[in-house]
Amino acid sequence: MTEPELYHALLMLLFALAGVTFAVLGLVSAPYGRHARPGWGPRVPERLAWMLVELPGAAVFAVVFFAGPRATDPVPLVMFALWQLHYLYRALVYPWLRQPRPGRGMPLVPVATGLIFTVLVAYLNARWLTALGPGYGLRWLLSFRFLYGALLFLTGLVINRWADLVLRSLRDRGTDAYAIPRGGLFDEISCPNYFGEVVQWLGWAILTWSPAGVVMATFTAANLVPRAVSHHRWYQRRFPDYPRRRRAIIPYVL
Repeated sequence: MTEPELYHALLMLLFALAGVTFAVLGLVSAPYGRHARPGWGPRVPERLAWMLVELPGAAVFAVVFFAGPRATDPVPLVMFALWQLHYLYRALVYPWLRQPRPGRGMPLVPVATGLIFTVLVAYLNARWLTALGPGYGLRWLLSFRFLYGALLFLTGLVINRWADLVLRSLRDRGTDAYAIPRGGLFDEISCPNYFGEVVQWLGWAILTWSPAGVVMATFTAANLVPRAVSHHRWYQRRFPDYPRRRRAIIPYVL
């Protein structure tokens, strides 16, 4: 099997797994965070778990990217910077900003599946940008697809970071109890952090205009939309006064 054939097979596999993931997570909440429960393997400390899942997104992407013949082209380098802006934060900053809840870790099964996914999408996206894709000339940076996609990517990233900051501020009150987040997009949806990440990777798919980018956006939505719905229902059960107007992840819709 040639590399392009393997590449195509991996793309089709991840598209199929996105559908399976969406269906399964619609029935069973991923067992970590507030939905943690026994039976999914030994627990990995939260900070270590997040680093194990996210760090390959930066490292594997960099190795594969710079092994490609177009690694020094200006447009792929811009895309490289955007990708690393997300993954270096998620791997090296985000885990240390979180305040792990006492006695809680992430079960091994979601850590392992998250790690495999991260490695695969890092390879698919990096290899497309510098080897298997058609290449990007400098004019791509002024194209509507790149400018609109970059706007979505950065907007989603800012929303995600802001929502994380709001959620952390609830933890900083010195209590381990959950509380209802309020203000900004939290007045419209329960999970602006997930909404931001879905928007971010939709932007990536547009700015790269690539099948690998579409896989990334599709799998992100397949994972985070059901989780947002689970969070929303959890809030409604936990807090009798939870705002009725809020949706789970898409304002006024879902």
